[in-house]
Parts: sequence; C-alpha cells; structure tokens
Amino acid sequence: MSKKLHIVSLGCTKNLVDTEVMLGRLQNYTMTDDGTDADVIIVNTCGFIDAAKQESLNTVFNLNAGRKKESVLVMAGCLSERYKDDLAKELTEVDIFTGVGDYDKIDELLALKQSRFSPEVYLIDGAERVVTGSTYHAYIKLSEGCNQQCSFCAIPSFKGKLNSRDLESVVREVEGLVAKGYYDFSFVSQDSSSYLRDQNIPDGLIHLIKRIELIDGVKSARILYLYPSTTTLKLIKTIGDSKLFHNYFDMPIQHINDDMLRIMKRGFGKEKTLELLNAMKALPNAFIRTSFIVGHPLETEAMFDEMAEFAASFGFDRLNVFSYSDEEGTSAYTLGDKIPTKVINARAKKLGKIASKIEIESLQKLVGTEISLVIDGESDEHEFLLSARALNWTPDVDGEIYVNDREIDNELTYGKMYRARISELSGTHLLATITGDA
Repeated sequence: MSKKLHIVSLGCTKNLVDTEVMLGRLQNYTMTDDGTDADVIIVNTCGFIDAAKQESLNTVFNLNAGRKKESVLVMAGCLSERYKDDLAKELTEVDIFTGVGDYDKIDELLALKQSRFSPEVYLIDGAERVVTGSTYHAYIKLSEGCNQQCSFCAIPSFKGKLNSRDLESVVREVEGLVAKGYYDFSFVSQDSSSYLRDQNIPDGLIHLIKRIELIDGVKSARILYLYPSTTTLKLIKTIGDSKLFHNYFDMPIQHINDDMLRIMKRGFGKEKTLELLNAMKALPNAFIRTSFIVGHPLETEAMFDEMAEFAASFGFDRLNVFSYSDEEGTSAYTLGDKIPTKVINARAKKLGKIASKIEIESLQKLVGTEISLVIDGESDEHEFLLSARALNWTPDVDGEIYVNDREIDNELTYGKMYRARISELSGTHLLATITGDA
C-alpha cells in the first residue's frame, strides 16, 4: 500500500509551480487532504512579508500538532531558505528543511531523510509537473530572482539576481502541457518584463510572445508581474497586436508620488508610469491590475492622498493593497520616520475601500456585453449555479462569474470555452447566460 502525502503550497503562483514539481516527483504517494493521516507532510512556505511568514509558521505548527508519530514533516520554500540557519536550530518539530533549489530532488531528500539547500534557485527544465486546480490552465514560470533594488523587498537577498529559463525550455514545457489538454497559460516571474535580460536579450518577453504564438493548441495566454522600468511601449504594442495574448496587464506600480517612488527605489517616476498605463488603457478590452503599498517609511499624508486619488480615478480593473512590512535586509528597514501601525492600518482601510469600489465599477462595465468564459465546475454558492471566469482573467485572482442560464441545447462541459452574455451584477459576482461555443 502506497504512503500518503499531504502538501500545502503557500504564497505566490511561482511557489505553486514549485509545489507541482514536487508532486511530479512524488506520484507514487497517495494524496490526502487530512494531515493527521499523512505519512509525509510538506509545507512550501512563503517568506515575503510578516503576514506570509506568520502564516507559514502557523501552518507548520498546526500540522505538526496533529500528525502521526512516525510521519515526516518537511519545510520547503522561501521562508525556509531565508532563515535556514535560525529555523534549523529553533524548529525541532521539522524533520527535513529545504529551500528554493531542490524541488526536483524532494524524493531523494525523503529517501535519505536529509535536509539540503542547494546554492542555486530551481528552474524547471524538463521536470514533470502535476498541475493542480485546473484541467485546462497552467502557470509557467519564466525566471527566478530579481535585478531590481526596491527598498521594501527582501526577495533578491534569498533568491539572488535574475536567472531566466532558456526560451526553448519554456516552449518545451508549454508543448508538453498542450499535449495533455491544457490550452490556457499564465506566464509568471518576479519581474516578467526583464525576462532574458540576464542573457543580454533586451526584448526577451517579446520573443517569448511570438514563439508561444507558434504553438498549435495554445488558445489563451497572459503575462503576470510586469515591472514599470523594464516594460516598454514596444512590449505593450506587441501584446496589443497578439491574437493569443490578452490585453491583460498586471503591473504593480506600488505608488504614484514621485518622491515616494524615488524613496522606494523603483527606478521610474510618475510621468513614465502614466505613459505606460495610458498606453495599456488605450488598447481594446484592456484589463489592468496593479498594487500599492501604504505606510512605507517617509510616506506623508499628502503622498498617500495623491496615491488614493489616483487609484480612485485612473480606471484600474483590480487593485491590491499591501501594508508596509518592515523586512530586515532591505534598505527601507534602516530608514527613520517609520509610520505608526495605527496610521498604516487606517490608510490601508481607506485604499481597500477604493479597491472594492473600482472592482465593482469594472464589473459593471461588463453587464450587457458578450464575453468568452470558461466553466470551471459547480458553484459553491448554489447547486443551480455554475462557476466560471472570463477567459482573459487570471484564475483564482480576478473573480468568479455565475452561469445561471443557457441558450444552447448541448450539455455544458467543464473546462470548455463558451460565449456568454453578462446579464447583471449581483453583489460582487456577474451573472451570465451561455449563448454558444467560443
């Protein structure tokens, strides 16, 4: 009888890809959702900000408290990498530690019951993944590490400089997933617009777009995490001209005040940021997602007000709000004039209300229009509603659409694209009627 595996993936979608690589190496295990019944428990941790670090630690502690005596508890990923020396001494509950370089060797580490931290970050190159959560969509990781020097970000300190996958490695992975029935792809990295710059190829993302367009069977694609200073008007135009890549722009600008952008070491000012955003906005059916950080050291009330006013007026489709997290190893950590937690929370609450408002406004614009969507399955809301998402949206990020009617006789198939008419907005969910095949 095969051993049972319980695995938890925390943090970003890049972590999810790494978790899927581990699953690919452990297919001889039987998956279980019950950690108390597992022979092996793996937590792929996030170490980005305080909240994520605490979530990772709480997950490890909770799983340890209920696990079988003879089971093996593995702590992997970013938090494990970032604090590897301290955690190995303090977390005696964990049996095996590993960081961000050995995902494809997890089976060896389990066999040896041995901790390991390889000096290089792991880049997929031929590893078999077990894609989770979808039968048609997969995330594709383009690179690891980052060459930016943002004042608030600790990622380069434990993931190093930009390290891009070879283009043909990416192509082989996409082709392999297409052969398994996947047709929708999200390309991700810490700074996707810098892809291949470490290989002296300045337009790497443009080369990627044109190469992916040649793969038969890819029907839908989007790029996540563009960085303002490495995103060009030429890249935006290439995306706009593509028949395959959606006009979907996920570019975290973090602030809009010139002085704060300089303090944050973003390498880009307000004028150039607006030039990019307006170029994106001018494209048909453009979808723009961004994020802002509130409470960074030296952020004045006037700076925050400028950001809030801009967030409310520009016309973003989605907006993430992050409260500043004081991270050791970053340049912001040494700055004086830290903003009191009470003030940070108040600013985050105000900007959060703006984020909710602009999402509703974006959704309302779709009422009465016809869109392409994919049905994912039954809705948790009601047995007579089906859960779907707009084809250009990122799964599990941009929302859920409820399908409550159809005008076709054929039975609806999960994972298939359809045309649909948006009939109304109910709360924060759109209601849709299927009108035909996409």
